[in-house]
Amino acid sequence: MGVKVSRLLTRQQKKKRVVVVGGVSYELDMSYITTRILAMSFPAEIMRAMYQNPMIQVKAFLQKKHPRHYKVYNLCTEQAYDPSLFNNLVERFPFDDNHAPSIQMINEFCESVHSWLSSDPKNVVFIHCMAGKGRIGLMASCYLVYVGMLAEEALPLYSNHKGSTNYLRVMTPSQRRYVSYWRRSLTFPNGCLPEVSLPKPCSKELRRIRLFDTKSVELIFFVVSELQEVTGDIYRSPVDACRNFCRKVRKNRGFGNSEIEEEETQNCLDHYFCDKTIKVAGDVCVTFYEKNIGGRLFCVCFNTGFIENDLIQFSIAELDKVGTKGNSIAGSEFRLEMLFSSANDKAND
Repeated sequence: MGVKVSRLLTRQQKKKRVVVVGGVSYELDMSYITTRILAMSFPAEIMRAMYQNPMIQVKAFLQKKHPRHYKVYNLCTEQAYDPSLFNNLVERFPFDDNHAPSIQMINEFCESVHSWLSSDPKNVVFIHCMAGKGRIGLMASCYLVYVGMLAEEALPLYSNHKGSTNYLRVMTPSQRRYVSYWRRSLTFPNGCLPEVSLPKPCSKELRRIRLFDTKSVELIFFVVSELQEVTGDIYRSPVDACRNFCRKVRKNRGFGNSEIEEEETQNCLDHYFCDKTIKVAGDVCVTFYEKNIGGRLFCVCFNTGFIENDLIQFSIAELDKVGTKGNSIAGSEFRLEMLFSSANDKAND
């Protein structure tokens, strides 16, 4: 336990910067994305304050640097704190680490941030998650897109802005994908604030999952989950819709409408949803494991409202949390394909 704490302390010290305000020095894991948007890791108390931002320093810094003009946005699901510590100027937009939020949450976040920043030119926002990594990057980038920046401009700005360190970046391909989704939901009439067109509820029937060009593996376990909306709660928790296996491809099982159905499938694993129909809608995550207990290989998050032609494909570079195990089963032409049909159309028949 002592070794782990020592490593955490050493790693966190490398992240922190010394900021001097009014002659007072604050050593904090923080950075300004713009002059009015501040990114920071979790403001912690007691033991956590040893390796995260101490709450007392964060509070003192904000009150000294931006008195009465700051608002805090907490993106964590893991932990909260008394809003009175920040004069009750706290809003929560919680979603799980290494995942993406709902498009609706992104919209509500951007509207809230813009309302606060527009109400006074001195106002700033302080956005934090737990470690100050992907969740901040996703939401900050989405706000930059909301005020007119292209997604391909917002992501590099967040990653490379002055004073940034390596931990301040959008961490997963799915989080980048959701920044792109958000941009596609916006139109900018005459340089004004954007008109937001959120994707309509789109229920899809999952027909097949296929992994192309796999190696040294004959069976992969997967879990399909959806973000479930709960009345009165902004947080949407993942709920499993299906658990099953991808196995070696069996011939003559194709549906006939995949662009790559005729390709060589000798090194492919797949699963056909023939016996039990699986319907998914909205924000979906699919996680793959080397076995049904542990050993995660990779995962991917997407929204069904942005699926085109009932087919989505991902290269290994477009999947999340790909580690040594995930790379070890992926050949040079590896890709994940998911084939759908419209559940909405069937319901209307």
